[in-house]
This record gives sequence, C-alpha cells and structure tokens, in this order.
Amino acid sequence: MIRTTRMLTAVMAVAAISVVATPNTAAAQAPKDPAMAALYSNWQGMIDNITKAAEEMTEADYAYKPVATVRSFGELIGHVAGTQDLICAAVLGEKVPAEDAIEKAAKTKAALMAALKASTAHCMKAYNIPAASGTAMVDMFGSKSTKLAALALNAVHDGEHYGNIVTYMRMKGMVPPSSKR
Repeated sequence: MIRTTRMLTAVMAVAAISVVATPNTAAAQAPKDPAMAALYSNWQGMIDNITKAAEEMTEADYAYKPVATVRSFGELIGHVAGTQDLICAAVLGEKVPAEDAIEKAAKTKAALMAALKASTAHCMKAYNIPAASGTAMVDMFGSKSTKLAALALNAVHDGEHYGNIVTYMRMKGMVPPSSKR
C-alpha cells in the first residue's frame, strides 16, 4: 500500500504539471475537477500515443515480436485495451471483464483498433466520475484500491506499455508518435 501511495503521489505530481504545461487534446471531455483533470491528462497523453502507434503499424507488423518470449505488437494493443476495460469497469461499478479477453479474441489490426478505441471511450467515462467518488474503494487485482488509485494505475500501465511499443517501433525503423513533436 505504501508503494501504491508513493506511485499515486508521483503520478499526480507529474499529471498536475502536464495539465499546466501541455494543452489537452480533448479538453471538451476533460473533467473539471483539478485532480481528476490531472489524472485524465496524464492518461490521455499515453493513450493518444498508443492509438497513433497502433494506427501507424502495418497489419503484418501486428505479429512482430522482438523475441519469442514477449507479446507481439498486436498482443500488446489487445492487452492495453483489455486492461483498460477491466480497470475502468471497476471504477464505474460495472461487471469486470477478463483482463486477457481482448488479447485472446481480437487478432486483426482492425479488430484490435476497434477494441482499443472502445476501451478508450469506456475509460473516458471513468475519468469523468465526480471527484468526490474518487476515494470510494474498488477491488483491483485481488486487493482494495481507491478509484483514483485505479485510474492512476491505468495511466501508469498504459505508459509502461507505450514504452514497449516505442521499442518495437524503433526496432522496425519507425519513429514513435511521442518523438514526432
């Protein structure tokens, strides 16, 4: 719990700075509460980059794995979409789907893109919960967590996997979205 609290504090600090330092690409949908807006901004930057990368990768490269022991690019996209659905369903009080449901079911670029965009729309609802409900507890991977911590976890998780995606793109000779600015 101490590690989670420290991680949440660090994410909130970085997110708060990013709200002030960068324009929000989806400001019309951003929460009005400053803490929720900071979380949303942090997540929105990550998911925007993941979505752009997923759009840029060719259908054939969705099967790309740098080594046999890691997920393919397509499996990474499915994993991000599935985890977003799980976390955001928990925050919204909905039935929580299996984390790997999308990763196992969606195999084409079109199916994975549709799942990623649907999970992103789902999460936009979660990031727009009233700030007062952010301290409510939810079950998250076998333990209790606040809704705010769950949303921070979602942003951090997306960031971790965007790092994987950047590596995959660089290995394919591509420039990742975050380096094109």
